[in-house]
Amino acid sequence: MAPLFRRRANSLAVVILVGILALLVAISVFAYVVYRSPYQTDVGYAPEQPVPFSHQHHVGGLGLDCRYCHSGVETSDFAGIPPTLTCMTCHSQEWTNAEMLAPVRQSLTTETPLSWTRVHDLADYVYFSHRAHVNNGVGCESCHGRVDKMPMTVQKAPLTMKWCLSCHRNPAPNLRPLDEITSMGYSPATDGASGQMLMQRYRIHPDTLKECATCHR
Repeated sequence: MAPLFRRRANSLAVVILVGILALLVAISVFAYVVYRSPYQTDVGYAPEQPVPFSHQHHVGGLGLDCRYCHSGVETSDFAGIPPTLTCMTCHSQEWTNAEMLAPVRQSLTTETPLSWTRVHDLADYVYFSHRAHVNNGVGCESCHGRVDKMPMTVQKAPLTMKWCLSCHRNPAPNLRPLDEITSMGYSPATDGASGQMLMQRYRIHPDTLKECATCHR
């Protein structure tokens, strides 16, 4: 009986199988790249705000401490958005007629809070406490980047689980003294001794930081 398929059919089948495998690999790689890209992680995200507030001007130029506006960061899970009255402690005297500050003046007059767009927006299933971090040596800069160089607030970190765990598994290099928490451009000692010392001072146990319940409650 004559064969149903010619010999070259075997080669064609191999080519097709290899092609399918290569396509699946390419799709997987593409999906992984997209998942880790700024498109997915929002790195570089800088939404338009009701007032073009510049951290570069206020922090870098005027030297305002982060806690002047984010007053609850040491005692609350949330850093908080400053009320209009905080803005007006200065702007009732400075730039009183500036057009860009019209929404601030209107907010004060109508007693209606400004509607800011959150930049660093974690998923609902993630528990994050600002006070737990800043009271244990993690500086604002570690998560928010050099805001003193940002004309508009930009998300600098991917805020992924992998990114968080990279610090939770090895927190020592990211720790600093409490009096340096809001400092921008802080450089820790390169020998690692200070980080280990700070871990002992803050009683940080990496094994606890890696438990699921630490971030998912």
